Amino acid sequence: MNKKVLLAGLVIVAPILVLFAVSFGRDPHAVHSPLVGREAPPFALASVDDGSPISLESLRGQPVVLNFWATWCLPCQQEHGVLYQGSRIFGDKVRFVGVVYEDEKPKIEEFLNRFGSGYPALLDEGGKIAIAYGVTGVPETFFIDASGNVVSKYNGPLSPDLLRTHVRGILGGQP
Repeated sequence: MNKKVLLAGLVIVAPILVLFAVSFGRDPHAVHSPLVGREAPPFALASVDDGSPISLESLRGQPVVLNFWATWCLPCQQEHGVLYQGSRIFGDKVRFVGVVYEDEKPKIEEFLNRFGSGYPALLDEGGKIAIAYGVTGVPETFFIDASGNVVSKYNGPLSPDLLRTHVRGILGGQP
């Protein structure tokens, strides 16, 4: 009887152990998106600053860091400084764009006045662009090369090192 219990336990536990073993060493935030390696979905959204439209097409020819965020998102608040500094460091080589997810203009303006605004923040009314990009939560960041293809995606707040690594990827390995 003990052998049957042991065998049943192994049948249940072994697949779980294999799953854990395969998962070790993977970054849980580096989620593979079906968009990676494909052309980024087009968009034209109004800027929070002055309402002027900014489209992905208008950014063609330049690598883009496209960050989905919200004022109510604590990790977004923590990440904002990293993206702000990144826009100042890489600003001549890479365009930074923030797409505000499920938020209100007065709150966005208050957030940007408080934490700074180093790049355009765009309103995604109705969340259509977030849906097109498959955003499941914020923050999520897409790294798009100069030809408009998604090179990588990162879920969660970026650290300076992670941002630098992903920016190198859209710059073709350049620092």
